[in-house]
Amino acid sequence: MAHAGDNSKTALIDGLNGLLADHLALYFKTKNFHWHVTGPRFRDLHLLFDEQAIEIRDQIDAIGERVRKNGAMTLTSIGSVAQHTQIADQDDTTLKAEAMIEELRDDNQKLVERLKALKKHAEAAGDNATDGLLDDWTDMAEERVWFLSSTLS
Repeated sequence: MAHAGDNSKTALIDGLNGLLADHLALYFKTKNFHWHVTGPRFRDLHLLFDEQAIEIRDQIDAIGERVRKNGAMTLTSIGSVAQHTQIADQDDTTLKAEAMIEELRDDNQKLVERLKALKKHAEAAGDNATDGLLDDWTDMAEERVWFLSSTLS
């Protein structure tokens, strides 16, 4: 018979794997835009996108390790990432800089929402370590949204 704690743990693991998928997909999209941005703000946006990609990349391992520390398995492939992410692919390499900024802003906002929703699952599962990390990751994602929003005209 499953206990309420088991359901909380399952919801937390599912949420963490979704968060892992989002970070992997958003990392790749942010690098894609870093490589393909053009226009008069090329240098500033090229550097901003790279800074944000590095920050996102640096969270990936910590998220995967939280899944493992909770006794579960992480995503294992590009296919599993595609199944669990809410970040849509963007293959248009001719996208204008403004559209890139807007898309990354919106994707990072989705990440903020997923992070905030995960808080209740971490609390219910009694996972204080994940709970604290979620606060830090939320702050970072909110900062990315702020920076991207502030670059829009």
